[in-house]
Amino acid sequence: MLPSLTKVFSMHIISAALLPRRTFCRFLEPVFRQLSGWQATPAPAPAKTLTSQTVHLTRNSGIAVYRLLRLMSSQDTTATATPTIDPVTFEVVCSETLESLCDYFEELVEETTSLTQADVMYSDGVLTVNFGRPHGTYVINRQSPNRQIWLSSPTSGPKRYDFVSGKDAIDKGYWLYRHDGVTLHELLHEEVSKIAGRPLDLSALPHSQREP
Repeated sequence: MLPSLTKVFSMHIISAALLPRRTFCRFLEPVFRQLSGWQATPAPAPAKTLTSQTVHLTRNSGIAVYRLLRLMSSQDTTATATPTIDPVTFEVVCSETLESLCDYFEELVEETTSLTQADVMYSDGVLTVNFGRPHGTYVINRQSPNRQIWLSSPTSGPKRYDFVSGKDAIDKGYWLYRHDGVTLHELLHEEVSKIAGRPLDLSALPHSQREP
């Protein structure tokens, strides 16, 4: 019964996440009352005492969950910037970026004897570079709805890159993670150089250079 209860409870929280705080707490009150009732021992406490404890739990937990959901929502909102290029241009520059990185990593793996377990795959806008143990796997993929490139790094975690257009031409630019000011190619240079055991040069790849 408890797994089913947990599922129902989670659905209630998600459905009420956008309600004002007081309304959100009142919404959760009957849910916590059911929770307390289903987990009660065969000899439950008197109804008056149980109700008092349940209301206290509901208010504290409701406010905590409300604050957590607000925090998650604000982080997700700030992580996505307004697209600065049109969809057609995005598809062109994104394909150029991912295809050139795929070719680069394939050559890197072939030339580096220490990467015998490495594997590079590219399909439908998703580039997967598995460097093997203990290095891990990089996933670099196209996100057309956001007009971004998303990176999952085994070293630094997930990042979302926006395309910064060139001054003279919109299709001349680079991919920037706005939270730390580091470009996609700069991060790959730093992290993959350590994996390869030598300094790498990605400067000749499309959309790898900032404009002066």
